[in-house]
Amino acid sequence: MNPKLLALSAGMLAAIPPASAAFTSGGTAYTKRVTTDLLSDSKALAPVSAHVGYARKLKIDQIKGVWLHVKDGGNVGWVFSGNVSEDKPAENQGMDGVPLAASQTSATAAARPLAPAAEEYADRKGLAEAKGDVLWFEANSDAVKSEQIEDYLKTNHKGEFQ
Repeated sequence: MNPKLLALSAGMLAAIPPASAAFTSGGTAYTKRVTTDLLSDSKALAPVSAHVGYARKLKIDQIKGVWLHVKDGGNVGWVFSGNVSEDKPAENQGMDGVPLAASQTSATAAARPLAPAAEEYADRKGLAEAKGDVLWFEANSDAVKSEQIEDYLKTNHKGEFQ
């Protein structure tokens, strides 16, 4: 098992902020991903019970640590608080649903594969190391099992295991 890959994978997941004190039972939250998974349990690897779209208003039924039990019409499930926002997200999104300003991009979105235009930009701006890191991560990501990432996050109290 490559320790660099495990740490990089876990670090991306851990970069998501913990639940805000502003989330309250009976309150609301908004999805900030193109598609947000609602899970059947408050665990990172729980089965998906529903998918909800971008900027959906969710009613918070219960809070359990960094997990929120939410409803969106007939869709019910648990969502990691890092996947939602207190405020409705802006509508100025790129075609892939990611904010147009790089400074507003999440760690998850930043880890997505490079588009050809992004590769050309990285070459032009001398960002070959960043490009190489993403390409290395893509090439080696199969070496890390989801159980290893979950064990790392639990052991180090990262992400949803804070």
